[in-house]
Amino acid sequence: MTVDTTPTILMVPGLRDHVAEHWQTLLERKLPKAASVPPLEHDKLGCAARVAALDAALAKIEGPVILVAHSAGVMITVHWAQWCRRQIHGALFAAPADLETPLPAGYPAMDALAINGWHPLPRQALPFPSIVCASRNDPLASFERVSAMADDWGSRLVDLGDVGHLNPASGFGDWPMAQLLIDELV
Repeated sequence: MTVDTTPTILMVPGLRDHVAEHWQTLLERKLPKAASVPPLEHDKLGCAARVAALDAALAKIEGPVILVAHSAGVMITVHWAQWCRRQIHGALFAAPADLETPLPAGYPAMDALAINGWHPLPRQALPFPSIVCASRNDPLASFERVSAMADDWGSRLVDLGDVGHLNPASGFGDWPMAQLLIDELV
């Protein structure tokens, strides 16, 4: 009997959950072995609820896993990594949202983020290999802040140039580079 050692790719979306035109949603549809953390019905801004949802999604997966997180999904993942001991094959973090600095209009305020458990952002080295992709003009995080996070987490930093928040509003649906970076982690 042959054991399948191909990692399952688990998508960890940000606070806006699943968007049909988002590169994570499009990529999940293309991959033969992929899943996604489901949207929350309640406590959508609660960090603990988001971390629990990630943990529950991981509990349903047998074998190796590569996490693919975007925006606040990155922060969900690094919060989860501080207490969970499940082995992770690797993680791709795209356009992490800096939840310790004020976000643009339409996003949660600093006090709401603090009340809901997002502060402080974990800065310890992660227990698995990771790649952080940062934009030079992301309205949700400065390149310098993301670079410092990547350094603290022990992640390899990839400079994406000027790609905004790497979402449909920034002109990104399909993002072929994600597959290349996942292949690197595999």
